[in-house]
Amino acid sequence: MAGHYQRHRHRQGTDPFIDLLFNTLLGFSFMFLISLVFINPDADQSKVDKQAEYVITINWDKTLADDIDLWVYAPSGHTVSYLQKEAGWLHLDRDDRGEVNDTLMIDGREVVHAVNEEIVTIRNRHPGEYIVNVYFYTADPKKQAPRKIPVQVKIDRINPRFETVYVDKLELAAQDQELTAVRFTLNEAGDAGQFNKLPKQLTPYGLDHMPESIPESVWTK
Repeated sequence: MAGHYQRHRHRQGTDPFIDLLFNTLLGFSFMFLISLVFINPDADQSKVDKQAEYVITINWDKTLADDIDLWVYAPSGHTVSYLQKEAGWLHLDRDDRGEVNDTLMIDGREVVHAVNEEIVTIRNRHPGEYIVNVYFYTADPKKQAPRKIPVQVKIDRINPRFETVYVDKLELAAQDQELTAVRFTLNEAGDAGQFNKLPKQLTPYGLDHMPESIPESVWTK
């Protein structure tokens, strides 16, 4: 009986299913370790560098064909708009042209996605004053002037947690009208405050005097 029991245990130890399972797990473990070796740290760093700290959004009635533009000025002296969609740590993520870019071609069919919204992201919490302007670029020629277009302005903080720090509405009444929607200041901790609407024109020559580059010390703040 003792010999039979020992032979029975020996047959259990060489079960081919258990060997296959063990080799499979060993193979997966090996591939996981190899993948860790080939992870590109530079690519991960670029994602961190481009993450948004603040998001500035304007939106207006999605049924209107009017083109409203968002202009944002940073304390570095850079101004972002449809003329220059990336300036310093500011980036125009969406340039909305009214109904012009609301039509998409999907599988050979025209699909209308009605939305009137422009978005600028701030990718560095550099202290100083930021200026947010809205500009009435083109009025719908089919609509009779004068008329008022309500525009909502919103500022959201993304890091370290999502928070809406400012929201307000204003009205544009004529083509080529420019209004300062809000001015605010970021302190050393990256907190937004000192909101006001002191007017400052950012168009049409705000881009002519921007610095060509930002010192490396600014990006590390």
